Amino acid sequence: MTSEMRRARTAGLLYLIVAVCGGFSELYVRSSVKVAGDAAATADNIAASATLFRIGALTDLVNLVCFLVLALVLYGLLKPVSASAAQAMLVFNAVSVAVMTANMVNHLAALQAATSQDDALAVLFLDLHVQGYLVAGTFFGLWLLPLGYLLFRSGYAPRAPGALVMVGSLVLWLLVKGLNVQPRADHAPAPAKHVPASA
Repeated sequence: MTSEMRRARTAGLLYLIVAVCGGFSELYVRSSVKVAGDAAATADNIAASATLFRIGALTDLVNLVCFLVLALVLYGLLKPVSASAAQAMLVFNAVSVAVMTANMVNHLAALQAATSQDDALAVLFLDLHVQGYLVAGTFFGLWLLPLGYLLFRSGYAPRAPGALVMVGSLVLWLLVKGLNVQPRADHAPAPAKHVPASA
């Protein structure tokens, strides 16, 4: 087995761990406790799931370490294709990991507030975690762009997956940031003129 093949398989395994651990923490642990519009119920759910919340913090840490190592493995594998694109991929990954690491404070603070019976503060920290996750998601979307380009150019795999990864970058950006549907000033409808009743 060549060194490139070993790196590729390592990258695949790391990406699987990232998906499983990240999905567990975000989609199962945090999403399962939130009760929209009910701070008391949300805080009660967090307190009742304290052990699960701590496990979620642990799986978040595993996710972050594996995601960072994944970028380093892919950098070594794909740098010969384009050094500048590989560096961009590494930078976007590092920023995303940094934001998600700092954001773990909100996860743990929500647990601490809930167990201290401060319902409003628990919900505030949980909401702040959502915002931090969106910021990190922006950089995750940016990481996909050079990654997809490198996969597309490398010849290590069919070009279609690389193109799909680049498209995924744009789709994720739209999901995170949404569309600016506010009318521009130069396209805003002109205010109706007031016509006196006597006219």
